[in-house]
Amino acid sequence: MKADIGLIGLAVMGRNLVLNMNEHGFSVAVFNRTVSKVDEFLAGPAAGTSIVGVHSLAELVDALKKPRRVMLMVQAGAVVDSFIELLLPLLSAGDIIIDGGNSLFSDTNRRTRDLAGKGILFVGCGISGGEEGARRGPSIMPGGNSRAWPHVRGIFQAIAARVDGEPCCEWVGEEGSGHFVKMVHNGIEYGDMQLISEAYDFMGRGLGLAIGEIRSAFSRWNGGVLDSYLMEISADILGRRDDDGAPLVDKILDTAGQKGTGKWAAINALDLGVPLTIIGEAVSARCLSAMKDERRKAAAIFPSPVSPGADDVEGFVEAVRDGLYASKIISYAQGYTLMCRAAKEYGWQLNYGGIALMWRGGCIIRSAFLGNIKEAFERDPKLENLLFDDFFRDAILGAEGGWRRVVAKAAELGVPIPAFSSALAYFDGYRSERLPANLIQAQRDYFGAHTYERVDRPRGQFFHTDWIGKGR
Repeated sequence: MKADIGLIGLAVMGRNLVLNMNEHGFSVAVFNRTVSKVDEFLAGPAAGTSIVGVHSLAELVDALKKPRRVMLMVQAGAVVDSFIELLLPLLSAGDIIIDGGNSLFSDTNRRTRDLAGKGILFVGCGISGGEEGARRGPSIMPGGNSRAWPHVRGIFQAIAARVDGEPCCEWVGEEGSGHFVKMVHNGIEYGDMQLISEAYDFMGRGLGLAIGEIRSAFSRWNGGVLDSYLMEISADILGRRDDDGAPLVDKILDTAGQKGTGKWAAINALDLGVPLTIIGEAVSARCLSAMKDERRKAAAIFPSPVSPGADDVEGFVEAVRDGLYASKIISYAQGYTLMCRAAKEYGWQLNYGGIALMWRGGCIIRSAFLGNIKEAFERDPKLENLLFDDFFRDAILGAEGGWRRVVAKAAELGVPIPAFSSALAYFDGYRSERLPANLIQAQRDYFGAHTYERVDRPRGQFFHTDWIGKGR
């Protein structure tokens, strides 16, 4: 009997996806470049299942039903291309290759086009949820050659997380759109994590609250508009004690790592001219955190400007909640703006409400908040910015006072909250009918004759001033 799908790459995510597929009634053949891992997997987690282990790519392809479906769960980049080249002589027209790793969307664009010319259907599939999500139900974001979707839909939607009975998996769009949406997801994840960490730091270093008090606030907030996976696990983390009874989080070195997807999102936003300030600040904050030795020296030279504390601590805690909520809205608004701009640039047809549904379960940024985004795009599928939706407009206006209060107090105390601050700066810039860019354009015309438009002339007419002559 032939297998429904083959999977290459038995690291944690690959293994758990295979077990998930098997549990949902799909027969799976597995291969790993280090073939001993295949035997270890079959003797361990896969013992007693119908999972088939093979020791070569030829065996893998031969073990599959037609059209053959081969899923790669390997390191992004050259390794993916290497496996594709090895598979091509073994596959036939109409067979399907699926890349389930964190590949750069432009690589998926290229692979989709190149393989289509060879008769192979390529799917670039973003998968979120980590180890647990892969095993119990991830968020799956497939894109690529749409002819492949009918052949993979049943498997993907069966193993995906479900919210209100709906699978957190739907076809995203053409070429690299699935990996693009996953990239934006990861960027928003960076922003959410940074915002929560800033709230924790401000309440601790700024207001002088104990870890237990911050944990209580997080737990309470998780039952309201900030209900989310990241808020839930942050409360859990703050409750964990080390062997000596001290909070474990205080023992963890304050240097954050990153794998690059947040940086990809920030770079692509710059390429497309989209302000993605919160994600950019989140990436920069991780880079700054890695400069531990320099920060230690700087801390000895530049003491904090004032002592921590506030007269109305309880009021400030609620203001932090408001600021966190408002900043989170801005982060998602920026992420969706990036997706809208990319869709226009690359010719994709994206279902923005459907993307919110895919993110509601199984993934790292899953939250009740995403239901409001889905409803916003149901009300207006051509929504330019989430801030124009009545729900989010009212939410921002309701949280604005506390948001401003926290940013101002943090500046006074010398507690860095770059994501909170950049979110507020973006909001103030976005709502400003007039910005100081007129002076910037005048400067550009002065030193480079770049010209400028005038407020008293129709758009599209450009002018130049001889600043050094008559102007001076």
